[in-house]
Amino acid sequence: MDVAPSFISSDIEHLQKRVIRLKRLARKYKRAEIIQNALLEISNIATKAASLDLFYQGVHLHLKKLIPADNFFIASRDANTGLISLPFFADEKDPHPSELYPDEEISSIIERGITGYVLKTGKPLLCDTNKFDELIATGAIDDLGSPSHQWLGVPIKRNHHSIGVLVVQSYHPDITYGELELELMGFICHHISGVMERLKHHEQLEQAIVERTKELSHAYETVKQEVKERVRAERLQKALFEIADLSASNADQNRFYVQLHQIISQLIPAQNCFIALINNVDATLSFPFYVSQMNLSYPASRPMQDGLTEYILATKEPKLLSQNDIKTLIEQDEIYAIAPALNQTHAMHQWIGIPLFIHGNIAGALTIYSISQDQNYQVKDLELLNFVSHHIANAIERKMAVESLKRSHDELEDKVSQRTQALAELNDNLQEEIMQRRKIEAQLQHDAKHDGLTGLPNRSFFMERLSYAIKHGRRHGHDQFALLFIDLDRFKQINDTFGHLEGDKFLIETARRLKSCIRENDALARLGGDEFVILLDSIQGTQDALDVSDRILYQVSQPYKLGKQDFISGASIGIAFSGHHKEDTSESLLKSADAAMYQAKSKGKGCYVIFDSQIDKQAKQAAEMKKAFKRALLQQEINISYAPVMNFNDLSIIALEPQASWKHPDGSLKTHNQLKSLAEQCQLIIHFDAYIFDHLNHNYSKLVQQFSNKICIHLSVSSQHIKHKHGLRNLKRTLKKSQLDLSSIWVFFHEKAFVQDTENHISAFQHLSQMDVNIGMNGYGTGYSSLSSLSLLPISALKLDSNISKHLVNEQQMQLTKAYQLAASSLGVDMFVEGVDTVQQKRQLSQLGYQQGQGKTFEKKHLNYIKVQKSCA
Repeated sequence: MDVAPSFISSDIEHLQKRVIRLKRLARKYKRAEIIQNALLEISNIATKAASLDLFYQGVHLHLKKLIPADNFFIASRDANTGLISLPFFADEKDPHPSELYPDEEISSIIERGITGYVLKTGKPLLCDTNKFDELIATGAIDDLGSPSHQWLGVPIKRNHHSIGVLVVQSYHPDITYGELELELMGFICHHISGVMERLKHHEQLEQAIVERTKELSHAYETVKQEVKERVRAERLQKALFEIADLSASNADQNRFYVQLHQIISQLIPAQNCFIALINNVDATLSFPFYVSQMNLSYPASRPMQDGLTEYILATKEPKLLSQNDIKTLIEQDEIYAIAPALNQTHAMHQWIGIPLFIHGNIAGALTIYSISQDQNYQVKDLELLNFVSHHIANAIERKMAVESLKRSHDELEDKVSQRTQALAELNDNLQEEIMQRRKIEAQLQHDAKHDGLTGLPNRSFFMERLSYAIKHGRRHGHDQFALLFIDLDRFKQINDTFGHLEGDKFLIETARRLKSCIRENDALARLGGDEFVILLDSIQGTQDALDVSDRILYQVSQPYKLGKQDFISGASIGIAFSGHHKEDTSESLLKSADAAMYQAKSKGKGCYVIFDSQIDKQAKQAAEMKKAFKRALLQQEINISYAPVMNFNDLSIIALEPQASWKHPDGSLKTHNQLKSLAEQCQLIIHFDAYIFDHLNHNYSKLVQQFSNKICIHLSVSSQHIKHKHGLRNLKRTLKKSQLDLSSIWVFFHEKAFVQDTENHISAFQHLSQMDVNIGMNGYGTGYSSLSSLSLLPISALKLDSNISKHLVNEQQMQLTKAYQLAASSLGVDMFVEGVDTVQQKRQLSQLGYQQGQGKTFEKKHLNYIKVQKSCA
């Protein structure tokens, strides 16, 4: 009985111990389960955490389930900079180290504390108060923060390098840490390292993505800007092309400026725009284009004043002005000081003015302005508009040039329109217009080769035909042709007497008569004036050409009806035949016929002459004569004498007239009239007159000594001196610079020249009379000038032509000559006679009332006056 209770007691004790062990195992398994779940949660957090901050918060939350972790922080070292930071900090006693030590950097604080010690050693550390004091005593760490009961720090490693520290600490003795906590902390540190690695890689990836995004964004902005600039450049280029096309278009002025405004509006807002142009003739401004949102009336042309537009024109620079800028200019009296009524700028927000230059000169201005605060112009807008303004100015200049050309051709266009109006009404399609153009071109070609008056071929066309005939004759030696050069007689008299209109009718009738004398295959042409030529093609012999010439002379000698009067003319014909010289050309053959024609004129006109070697010799002699005369004039071999102008009553000398003579190398003596005619043929008449005047000027003082200072000088001057203004100026300058007493000078112009060019003569008479020079007219009676015109001119003398004084053979001539004298006497004009060569002529003229004259009958009695000094040399 005693054994049984002892045995029961032993079983109970054994059971109790087993229960205790089971409870311990249960607690161990429960804790293991909690630890396992916590570590799984930490692993999940490590896998899913988007940032270290979230990971640290999750670690702290789950770590508190395993160990006391109210005082928990994580230190992290930056691998690049080496600086230490506290990305997570929780402490129930101490504030954050940056607040505890505000004057010191957080990295240096941690570096010299126990956390920095673990980072340096790279080993876990479970430290109590004694260990803490020992480390302080050895100088391994500094005493920082509040003292703790236990401190546990485990390094966070990556590739065997410490990159941070995971720390928990307790301030109460009942909270202790052991191997389990150290193992848990190591496990967590391993996860933290992995998460840090992953998040760092993720952060680097995000950073790379951010950088790449920035690069792509920058590239996009660059491309966007390039596209924008390209679009802007394309718009600008398009605008320039449109401006160029517009300037070349046929748009009228209003449409031109409207389209120009539309082009500008594509580049810059231009709801308010106008163009001003300068009129340099009257210094005014015109406004060919104007558009405004301010409901202002269209400005009319106005004088240049001191508005904003004039300000741009004065400065010659583009301007971008704000409202304040405009007010400043007004306050400084730069604008609207003289014309304040022009000021319409009160509602303007911004104003752009661009000067327009044409050929380097300011021609106008382009103006754009805004009235809205929301519409702001920039400097780039000013630069763009300034660039475009050059093209706008060129377009305006081209348009103005086109308009000017159009105006200058209005009269021509009207005539063309009148001539083509009937056809234009029928031009319903393009084909008809082309046909009309072809007709006009054909007419122009015809006009280029035909004489406008008679419709005959002109010189150039005839020379082509003649050249072809010569080439044909060389190929076909038996074919012969003749060339007739025809010069009409008394044609100049027709123009002088009946007028140029009747002269044209005379030429037209002559062309008709000449055409009736030849065959269809012959060629008739007018060379100019009263000269005609005929090509007689394929003649049988010389007699064919002579027969045609006889017909021509007969036809031309028939009376012409001119000015309701019958007029008898004639012709001189020179004939040249082909085949005489192999070297013949169209020019040489025409020259031969011309020489033969002059030979016919010298024989008395109204006849024909066939060209031969003797005529050629005479033509060459005439050419040599002209050369010799030019040389004599140049070398001053012309002799000058002075013919007396006499009073018929007392035979006293009242004036002297220089007379030129020249002894030709062949021994012949050329008279003054012959030399004058030769000078006109050589176009040296002005030099010939100057030669005589220089001699007179050089010897005037001797003449005054010989005849007293009252002696008058009669100068016969060619009208070539007054054909042009510079010629008249030279004549006046020559007279002023001379030693002559101008009041004793009598300058005579020929009456025929006066009739042919009355206007220039009247102007010359007025200028010369203002110099106290006496004006006269010689050759009187040949030009048929009206008495009414003479009465209005400052003429002091008339000289009767020598041909009249030599042909006083009948009563009619005597009465006409007396009428000349009576007319001069009634006008108060002195009348002189030229060509008084015999005593009988002097007696006849005296009976008709003439008292003054000159001629050979006086020169024979006064040889000492005729033969004076040789020349100016």
